[in-house]
Amino acid sequence: MQKILFSKMSGAGNDFIIFDKDSNPDLVLFNNNIAKLCDRHYGIGADGVITIAGSKNYDFVMEYFNSDGSTGSLCGNGARCAIDFAAKKFSLKKKVRFLSNGVEYSGEILEENKVRFFFNSPGGLKTDLKIKAGGQLISADFINTGSPHIVIDIQEISKDPLKPRSRYTDIKEVPVFSLGKEIRYLSEFAPGGTNVNFINLNDRKLEIRTYERGVENETLSCGTGSAASALVAFFKRKVKPPVILAAAGGDELIVDFKFVDKKIKELSLTGPVVNTFTGEFSLNKYL
Repeated sequence: MQKILFSKMSGAGNDFIIFDKDSNPDLVLFNNNIAKLCDRHYGIGADGVITIAGSKNYDFVMEYFNSDGSTGSLCGNGARCAIDFAAKKFSLKKKVRFLSNGVEYSGEILEENKVRFFFNSPGGLKTDLKIKAGGQLISADFINTGSPHIVIDIQEISKDPLKPRSRYTDIKEVPVFSLGKEIRYLSEFAPGGTNVNFINLNDRKLEIRTYERGVENETLSCGTGSAASALVAFFKRKVKPPVILAAAGGDELIVDFKFVDKKIKELSLTGPVVNTFTGEFSLNKYL
């Protein structure tokens, strides 16, 4: 049986299976085998799968797949892991240019296990939306940072819909899975759905928890969600960049940007990256 080598990497708790596509030319990924690989009980376990390949026109090419096999959107923490992996594989300089699912991006290695990723321009900002979920109307904001994101300040959510003033103040108490899942599948976000972020400004740090579509669960951090939440905090709460975010897994992410001529420029995500382990698996088992 053919053995396939892989690396397991974590970007602030957002974890990924990374394949060197050049070293594994026979590897073919489909929705079903990606889901099997990402299964935390019967597979390797991860929030997603990333492939890295060499390129004539770029420093490398990255492909990203969610744990359910879906693809097409950006993963910020995955991009940071890919930058670190590719920099070591190809002996790259600190600053890199690459493709992720066909879109050009850039990033840089700041120091050992610390990577900055630069987003393209965000879009689709919609503020003060009214979302019906959890038996109540919730005020929320929307922005696309490469993936679509709803951002909700936890103080906008009633603990008990029959007691509107019973607001959340502790982000740990928010039912992220149930509420996030309900919002993710609301008809107004069909057919693609949306990611859902819950935030709380605490001592100048933005606490954040995220329900990710494609993973269909809460993750320990979300890069595009962190960027979306930082931008919403800037527009709605006047939180100036750089914005420090406290992720659910305990790591901190930094979102920086400039606001020039009413436009967001140089939007970036900085945080920790670690290669947790390497291994191999039998390809036949996951076909």
